[in-house]
Amino acid sequence: MKVKDLMQTEVVILHLTDALDIAEDIMNLGRIRHLPVVDEQNRLVGIVTQHDLLRASVSSVLGFDRTKEKEWLGSVLVRDTMTTEIITIEPEARVREAIGKLIEGKFGCLPVVEDGQLVGLITETDCLRYLGDLLKTETLKGIL
Repeated sequence: MKVKDLMQTEVVILHLTDALDIAEDIMNLGRIRHLPVVDEQNRLVGIVTQHDLLRASVSSVLGFDRTKEKEWLGSVLVRDTMTTEIITIEPEARVREAIGKLIEGKFGCLPVVEDGQLVGLITETDCLRYLGDLLKTETLKGIL
C-alpha cells in the first residue's frame, strides 16, 4: 500500500500571515492537531501543532483568562511560531516507510509533498485505521 492510498487530501492549511488564534479555533473546532503552513505557491513552509500553540500560550504563566489569551494569540503570527524543520513523505512512498518516520520522529502526522507542493497529510490515525482493516481481514481468514 502506498501513502497516496491512505493520506487525507482535504487538508486545512494556514498561511504565514495568519494569527495563532485562527489556528487554535481550527484545531478546536475540527479536533485537528496539525496544520500545515503553505506559501503563496502552496509550497509547504512549516507546520503548527498543538504543542506549538501551547508553547506560544502565556495564559498558564501569566494567569490570563480565556479572553486575554485569545487576544494574545491573535497578536502572534503563524510564521513566528511554526515548526520549519519538517519531515515529509511522497505520495508514492510505501506506508511502511511513513510508519517508520512517524515512529522514529514521534510525529503525529507527515505532510505529503509532491514536486514541492503539499498534496495531503498522513496521520498516525490513518495508519492505525489501516492496521485495523488488516487485522479484520486476517481475523476473517482465521489467522488471528
